[in-house]
Amino acid sequence: MINITNITSAEQTMSSREIAELTGKQHAHVMRDIRDMLAELHGEGGVSKFGDTLRNPQNGQTYPVFNLPKRETLILVSGYNLAMRAKIIDRWQELEAQQPRMDAVAALNDPATMRSLLLGYSEKVLQLEQANAALAPKADALDRIATAQGSLCITDAAKALQIPPRTLFDYLQRKHWIYRRHGTGWLGYSDKSQAGLVEHKVTTLERPGGNDKVTEQVRITPKGLAKLAEAFNWEEVFT
Repeated sequence: MINITNITSAEQTMSSREIAELTGKQHAHVMRDIRDMLAELHGEGGVSKFGDTLRNPQNGQTYPVFNLPKRETLILVSGYNLAMRAKIIDRWQELEAQQPRMDAVAALNDPATMRSLLLGYSEKVLQLEQANAALAPKADALDRIATAQGSLCITDAAKALQIPPRTLFDYLQRKHWIYRRHGTGWLGYSDKSQAGLVEHKVTTLERPGGNDKVTEQVRITPKGLAKLAEAFNWEEVFT
């Protein structure tokens, strides 16, 4: 079967040879029908607009053909029987489904289109590089915090994050970082302690008479502070 012919990337055409093969009509009869239709639609001067020649690869001879856009093709077969019309319509749907792939191949062979695609890609790469450059200082700041030595009490951690202490206490409770038992101070959940986000500092207070008092305080580690900075919109905190 002789496949569809593309005059331009914007318009598809179907050859009179393919119409003849699909409908089972003789090509000479299809050519006659096309001439009559085109003369009626576009006048005698419009007939040659759709004309073309086909070269037989076996004997090298050339034959006249018509290449019709979809509109003219459907007008032509409107006078044919139902089975013939159905075959032409089915073929057009098949060919139109293939058009995106054909357009992509045509774009790859078009230098102007390729330059446009490459420029668009280059612009996106530059945008990503600029975004990464803008985020790098903030990421470095978090890395320095996460690897710093020492820990902070929750009040001091709130100051470092530039948020009210009450806000941080509420967040740590809701997110199960800390809890409080009756008669004790704040304690850190074991999973947060094992993850290195919190730690406990034990302090011994000496009292007269030898009755020393041992206190325990939950503290936020540098790693925990870095994670909290992300949770509290660290883009604003460290700018």
